[in-house]
Amino acid sequence: MKLHELRDNDGATKRKKRIGRGPGSGMGKMGGRGIKGQKSRSGVAIKGYEGGQMPLYQRLPKRGFTKPNRKSYAVVNLGLIQKFVEAGKIDAAQPITEDVLVASGLVRRKRDGIRVLAKGEVSAKLDLQVSGASKSAVAAVEQAGGNLTVTTAQAAE
Repeated sequence: MKLHELRDNDGATKRKKRIGRGPGSGMGKMGGRGIKGQKSRSGVAIKGYEGGQMPLYQRLPKRGFTKPNRKSYAVVNLGLIQKFVEAGKIDAAQPITEDVLVASGLVRRKRDGIRVLAKGEVSAKLDLQVSGASKSAVAAVEQAGGNLTVTTAQAAE
């Protein structure tokens, strides 16, 4: 096979439909919009419109509530912390604070705090100080001989 013999598979590309380019194109005159009516005009967007009938999104009941001042935590798994300790990016001998996790590159930004979850194995003796942690994460760190302290008002859930 040579460079000039390369080509797409059959049906891989499709030619653009040229609308409003004369009767020979098959899409001339009205350009596939039909005759008159709202949809034949330009600048019309009637996505949820049902001809005057109450639209579906208004007929259905509204449920739930979105808390406007909810907290958004950056989530870290214990397995990732262990991997960064083994790689030498985090010093396990020092207390591991949220700033240390951000500086190591494990977390991009703190948001309202960092929450530790128990996914993965942890073998190093860690001293973690974070905004939140699951009960299983606290248990896993203490089982490995470490200590996990939740610094803010949010207790371990």
